[in-house]
Amino acid sequence: MKVLFAAFVYTALTLGAIWGAGGAWADTAAIEGLRDGDMKKLVVHATPEATSSAPFQLADDAGETSLDAYRGKYILLNFWATWCAPCRKEMPQLSALQADFGGDDFEVLTIATGRNSPQGIAKFFDEIGVTNLPRHQDPQQQLASQMGIFGLPISVILDPEGREIARLRGDADWNSESARAIVAALIASTGT
Repeated sequence: MKVLFAAFVYTALTLGAIWGAGGAWADTAAIEGLRDGDMKKLVVHATPEATSSAPFQLADDAGETSLDAYRGKYILLNFWATWCAPCRKEMPQLSALQADFGGDDFEVLTIATGRNSPQGIAKFFDEIGVTNLPRHQDPQQQLASQMGIFGLPISVILDPEGREIARLRGDADWNSESARAIVAALIASTGT
């Protein structure tokens, strides 16, 4: 609770710099003032960048989709793999972020890239106690390749129009006060 309050206060103090006229998101560079600790590795783009519309597989053989299906909210897109030790450490933090902030304006989207069997992914999630994140796959690394994902984990923040606004290479504490303040500021920028 103390962390949530601190994130709220921190966010409230910076909203003036983040919101533009009419409450619309004015400048992603405002996120830079919220970066601290591991979030210092978050590279914020001056101008949003296009992403790929390459398909990826939905969990449990439920078909295919693309990032286009996630437009309308901010997305924290995490590329990971079952063999990735930093991913094992990071995934429960992403789960906590989704539990506290996931909804109409924000979602954590996890995609296992490369050779990861559906059974291996399910086992990985069971072992670390994560039940609220998707088990989607990019087995041929088509999406990862088109988005320049080399090395894991890599997290990408997408705006509601589906454009990349920031990227973090390597693992990070996504449940930190700084990460939570960034997500809270993104959600607040939607005006809902």
